[in-house]
Amino acid sequence: MALEDLQHNFLTGRIEDLVKWARRASVWPASFGLACCAIEMMAAGGADFDLARFGMEVFRNSPRQADLMIVAGRVSQKMAPVLRQVYDQMMEPKWVISMGVCASTGGMFNNYAIVQGVDQIVPVDVYAPGCPPSPETLMHAILTLHEQIRTGEIMKRRATNEPTQLSHAPKSLWTPEQPVAVRLGTPK
Repeated sequence: MALEDLQHNFLTGRIEDLVKWARRASVWPASFGLACCAIEMMAAGGADFDLARFGMEVFRNSPRQADLMIVAGRVSQKMAPVLRQVYDQMMEPKWVISMGVCASTGGMFNNYAIVQGVDQIVPVDVYAPGCPPSPETLMHAILTLHEQIRTGEIMKRRATNEPTQLSHAPKSLWTPEQPVAVRLGTPK
């Protein structure tokens, strides 16, 4: 049988595109809910919003089975080393969504006990604003992350190969060149 006998029974494409598609279609989130935003994160996994259609059926309880950390809620100074340890235990490639204004900037808790932005602890890929953000906002953030994975834009920060450190001065912390924030209109 020669190639001329085949009637378009095969697909061609780049391996890189296939790997990006596989990564995008099988993102497994770690359950890391810290405050009221966690309730909205749990609602997004329910039947009304159904994250299963994005390949995210189960929130993983082990960081070794997850590749997406959704930081939902305020992060205290005592929780920061635990958050970093969970992030370090996750398999590469791994991504982070900062859900809610408290996780992104400290929110209304501007004091010594709350970390003023989770990007001081782990590198954040997508910010989902709101207090608390709705499940639709989280789903939009996930779709934004999927688009970044598909285009390869997400790997830019890994090219510098400079990890975020907790114990160093603020000058060595990872700061995004241009943060990605999810913007949605007000619900009807």
